[in-house]
Amino acid sequence: MPLTPPHLWIVATPLGNPGDLSPRARAVLEAADFVLAEDTRRAGLLCQRCGVSVQRFISCHDHNEAEKAAGIIQALQEGKRAAFISDAGTPVMADPGFRLVRAAREAGLRVSAVPGPCAPVTALSAAGIAPQPFTFFGFLPRETSDQEKTLAPFASLTTTIVFFERKDRLKATLATVHRLFGKRELAICRELTKDYEEFILTRLEDFAALPDDLLGEITVIVGQPEGEVRSPREAVLARLAEESQRGGKPRDIARRVQQHVTGWTGKELYLLLSEQH
Repeated sequence: MPLTPPHLWIVATPLGNPGDLSPRARAVLEAADFVLAEDTRRAGLLCQRCGVSVQRFISCHDHNEAEKAAGIIQALQEGKRAAFISDAGTPVMADPGFRLVRAAREAGLRVSAVPGPCAPVTALSAAGIAPQPFTFFGFLPRETSDQEKTLAPFASLTTTIVFFERKDRLKATLATVHRLFGKRELAICRELTKDYEEFILTRLEDFAALPDDLLGEITVIVGQPEGEVRSPREAVLARLAEESQRGGKPRDIARRVQQHVTGWTGKELYLLLSEQH
């Protein structure tokens, strides 16, 4: 497959099933002067498993993308052809690559995508939950307070929510989502395209009943609101009620809640709490 230099190709790779690597993706990877990869070892194993011969791998991940971008852009300007892949699926969506793509665009270089596997789209297509409109977060922040600040603005929107989560944090994260979003459909989609692929279709309010031993990569889908949409005020009230159960003076409760929400002063939270008693 002839590639016109200079050119940066963003190439989607299999989520798990090697049969999902497209002929076009294979051709681009083999024709590129170098392949940029999140993890060169994993990339090498993937290409070996798929029977793809790559000229050269270069490490490019979250921690070195910014510093390597200038050198990569220079190589492209000199006529080299590069392909960018992530550990699995479509790069940039929840993986490195955005800085490099932006830098290439700003330098006037050609950037093309070779479409293929994408975990959020794969999960949405088979879960049976309304797929549009949807909001994709990638991996949510680890800390509960940061999760709440990220998710709170979306609690009043009629959109399906999609994110990735690790098995050891799944229930804690779902507890936060439930507190903010209330009752909704829930799909836990794990090991997509692999032999042990599984879709667990349940309810967000029933998250505690999920198995504790879920393995593999997990994509979470939270359905759209049912009936009335929970407003940001309702989400804050739910947080105040939860903190009240822990005990303490009203001002202390308001101070604790303020650490987890945005757009509310301690005084406003105290007054809101007082209205409920």
